[in-house]
Amino acid sequence: MKLNFRLPRLPKLPKLSEIHLPSLPLDLRKIESFDREHYRIMAYGFGAVILLMIVAGVSAFLISLRGQEQTMVPDVRGMELSQALVKMQDKELYPRLTLRFTDNPLDRGNIVDQSPAPGTIVKAGRRIALTVSRGAVTDKVENFVGEELNTATVHIQTMFAGQRPLLTIKDTIYIFDKAPVNTILEQKPTAGTPLSGPTDLQLVVSRGPEKAQIKVPDLMGLGWSDVVAQLPTDQVVVDFTMRAAAKAERAGVVVSESPAAGSMVQAGSRVAVTLTAPSVTAGNVAGVFSRSLPAYPVPLTVSLEWIAPSGDITTLLTLSHPGGSFTAPYLLAEGSVLVLKVEGREVPPRETVVASQPKAP
Repeated sequence: MKLNFRLPRLPKLPKLSEIHLPSLPLDLRKIESFDREHYRIMAYGFGAVILLMIVAGVSAFLISLRGQEQTMVPDVRGMELSQALVKMQDKELYPRLTLRFTDNPLDRGNIVDQSPAPGTIVKAGRRIALTVSRGAVTDKVENFVGEELNTATVHIQTMFAGQRPLLTIKDTIYIFDKAPVNTILEQKPTAGTPLSGPTDLQLVVSRGPEKAQIKVPDLMGLGWSDVVAQLPTDQVVVDFTMRAAAKAERAGVVVSESPAAGSMVQAGSRVAVTLTAPSVTAGNVAGVFSRSLPAYPVPLTVSLEWIAPSGDITTLLTLSHPGGSFTAPYLLAEGSVLVLKVEGREVPPRETVVASQPKAP
């Protein structure tokens, strides 16, 4: 049996150009125009919001910069610290404190300086620099009895360095006493006296035991170098002169002294000694150095140095001297320089050694 399969014939499809769509009720061009207007409105809205936020931020920043109201700085100098702080708080100002010593003990705890100055117009909330006094370095007189005078003087100067001294050594009275020389025996005001302002300190100082009678040393016939060597141990002050030797005299020795050797005199008395000029070689000079010093209440350490032309420094002699006329013989190279010192301090002017003829006898 023969089967006959046939597929049904499909209908013929129209061409795309022949298809006609039904007309829509909406105009797509109008819809597209509507969407554009909507986006524009939204963009303008977002822009306005952003601009409003910027304006608000700038306004807040400017308000913060303007700060609080202005106020006048009050005058708090001389007030106690607690009173000054209350005054500053009333003006809405904040202090910055600094402490320092002052020369008046009564200023302790008070305001002694401020910055900015009183009357200055500033913004509320500003910091004002206030200087508060810690008082004086010391508020009472210390005990100096038993101390050495120079030590006490240096201590007082150091204590008030950089400010007006509240304590100054005004009067010093020297008396004979068994205590070592320059020892402070009494003071006025006494130790513990309150210091309310600049005060003069009066001291009674020992000048050592009362001088005893001694014999004038025998210097006759000694060479000038031997005399100079024993000066520090002698208890007399020797005043030297030099002259040319006579025909019967030796050169460079002591030919006279007054008072005479063996005489009884008080310790520290002056003895006049005459030397004959020593024989010198070419380029050397012999002479007597002479200088007038103030009279000292107690003997001070006096030294005579010489600076050679080469620059070397040598000490000729060192001794205790009461002041007044100071003399010392020398034999040095011409052009040397002599330097006098009292307690280690140079006493100008310096003296240059030059050749000169000794006086005839």
